[in-house]
Amino acid sequence: MALKRTSKISSSFSMSSMTDIVFLLLIFFMLTSTLVHPNALKLLLPQSANQTSAKPQTSVSITKDLRYYVESRRVKYEELEPTLQAKLGQNDDMYIALHVDENVPMKEVVKVMNIAKKNKYKLILATRAK
Repeated sequence: MALKRTSKISSSFSMSSMTDIVFLLLIFFMLTSTLVHPNALKLLLPQSANQTSAKPQTSVSITKDLRYYVESRRVKYEELEPTLQAKLGQNDDMYIALHVDENVPMKEVVKVMNIAKKNKYKLILATRAK
């Protein structure tokens, strides 16, 4: 008694499932890239010819009316140091991007620089390209 198989295995490869995966990945990356947005504060940064490639862990912004922001959250100057310590901890290799309007007095910038030095954070002054 000879039994025959009724279903044959196809040796062809279908690319339709692979293209579906590629399109799903494309849609995923397009959606996630639109969710990432830079600092939303309107600041007129000073100009500079040099730019750095270091990746800061957080940012501190000072507006022209002397309001302090950690990322996009407004904080008082007295709360700035505890907020940074809670966010970054005591690690020596932490970078902070300092976004300062070009009309802010230098003494306000030095205050933030002193906080960074006291906590051994590295500070990057954000500028716009010339």
